[in-house]
Amino acid sequence: MTALEHEDSPVYLKLRAIIAAAILRGQYRAGDQLPSVRALAAEHGANPLTVAKAYQSFQDDGYVEVRRGVGMFVVPGAVERLRTAERERFLTGFWPRVRDHIALLGLDARALLDGSHEIA
Repeated sequence: MTALEHEDSPVYLKLRAIIAAAILRGQYRAGDQLPSVRALAAEHGANPLTVAKAYQSFQDDGYVEVRRGVGMFVVPGAVERLRTAERERFLTGFWPRVRDHIALLGLDARALLDGSHEIA
């Protein structure tokens, strides 16, 4: 889930997308502790309950575990499973809309991919 996919989505989904991107970029690896609910809430100007809901969704999906009194940690294998899930979500949900929009606007997909497109 990228931020682009969630412009009109609930805040917890936007936060989930931010956390997912950080995990996929390698900012958090297996065994790493995620920022506390309060720290992430302060960083993004969000309500701590909203951050907790985003974190809960990662816990429900098995990407993180809670160590009582310590924090939330990325579990082994989470990065690969998250990448697979995000690819599927992108290819089945987001990409068809992008592809349709490219066709609608008469854009050359190859030029877009190699950065040689021109605004006319």
